[in-house]
Amino acid sequence: MTRIHDLPLHRLAASIRSGELSPVEITEHYLDRIHRLDDRYGAYISVLEKSALEQARNARNRIVRDTPEELPPLLGIPLPIKDLDPLAGARVTFGSRLHADLVAPNDSAVVGRLREAGAVLLGKTNTPEFGSTCYTENDVAPPTRNPWDTRLSPGGSSGGAAAAVAAGLAPVAHASDGGGSIRIPASVCGLFGLKPTRGRISTGADRAELFGLSTSGPLTRSVLDAALLLDVMADSAPGDVYPAPPTAPGTSFADHVLREPGQLRIGHYADTGTAGIPVHAEVLAAHERTLRILTDLGHEVEEIETPTDAHFGGSYARDFQYLWEAVASTIPVDPAREGELTAINRWLRERARSTAAPDLVAAWGRLQRGARSMLTAHEVYDVVLSPTLASPPVPVGHFTGDGPETEFRLMTWFSPFTSVYNVSGQPSVSVPLHHTEDGLPIGSMFTGRMGGEGTLLSLSAQLERARPWAHRVPEGWTD
Repeated sequence: MTRIHDLPLHRLAASIRSGELSPVEITEHYLDRIHRLDDRYGAYISVLEKSALEQARNARNRIVRDTPEELPPLLGIPLPIKDLDPLAGARVTFGSRLHADLVAPNDSAVVGRLREAGAVLLGKTNTPEFGSTCYTENDVAPPTRNPWDTRLSPGGSSGGAAAAVAAGLAPVAHASDGGGSIRIPASVCGLFGLKPTRGRISTGADRAELFGLSTSGPLTRSVLDAALLLDVMADSAPGDVYPAPPTAPGTSFADHVLREPGQLRIGHYADTGTAGIPVHAEVLAAHERTLRILTDLGHEVEEIETPTDAHFGGSYARDFQYLWEAVASTIPVDPAREGELTAINRWLRERARSTAAPDLVAAWGRLQRGARSMLTAHEVYDVVLSPTLASPPVPVGHFTGDGPETEFRLMTWFSPFTSVYNVSGQPSVSVPLHHTEDGLPIGSMFTGRMGGEGTLLSLSAQLERARPWAHRVPEGWTD
């Protein structure tokens, strides 16, 4: 028997419009699962039961009242918001006990677009303090756990969003990515995660774009669901610092899912170059399997040099750390309460204060030159493939306990592949193609040209058809 939480977003949307399922029935189903199961996973910081049911009832009334053409695309679809984005009338903790009781007066720009599209906003998903880490443990809520094995981390900083989708506590989720924070949890939770082109999803007037590292994006089980969410999230606004290349007129991202990608030229690498970060044997084996799948599908694949060596020289890791420290230092904190921050954020802010402005500007300049060099060299490739992570999932608590400097190094060793595409601004996806011998997910990361989400979606959909993953779900899925 097919249960509501077995259905992807696109099937739920069709069932709502046909009258087969009611938005209230769907929302109640997910709220029941959250109440029964989320103590295991810690996916949600807060659940908005009252307002979600009200939104679901309003959606049900619209189906009766409005014509099909008037109905918005996500009408009645329940989904959660990562707790780095404000949702009007709900707590927005930013994963920090400094903001444990803060209530947002307004929606963020992307939340407003999801609301306008008819989504039922279920609650706020867990995130590390200010989204600064690649795991989801903070001082506001219990640690988020990986539904494939609750001893393991779901990654971060969108770990709560990924756990919610992987555990069947939401059909899809809003997430965000500043250094890998969509693709990392997608890899370790067996999901499809898409970081769009820089500027594709406007941050709106209420949020500074800083270095343009971070963007919202979807975490889903299917490629089509990610495309449908991106169609809603994508928007530009006057004054955007980083406008994305325009899409073809009259074409949606969902359209690309239904198209064959044709024969693609794909560059690939699976090492970390002079960084010397070891890549786990099962990750390397998964990369080789991905290459065989691509070759069998008729694509042309060739090995390329590690981008951080070929285009950024030996300074990439330190220069990116300068930026990460600087971003952490911009978050307003009452000086009298700075000692209440997590150790990693205190350390990042302290280091930022000791960095001279010319050093930061020089680091950003080197990163920009490296990104331009990489984009030019990779223009001959439709897509670049690498592992998403250097390791399979790791235990909760793996990164902490030995001080923030060691913690930052462990995070760098875990995710050495993702952040370079936040610097370049290219669209990048993690595709859940493989598993370890113990059955844990391993993602493959594909990165496109600027504005190339359509190619990534077409290729990912082809891979989904060739090697379906939707039926491979965590043990707790049946509860």
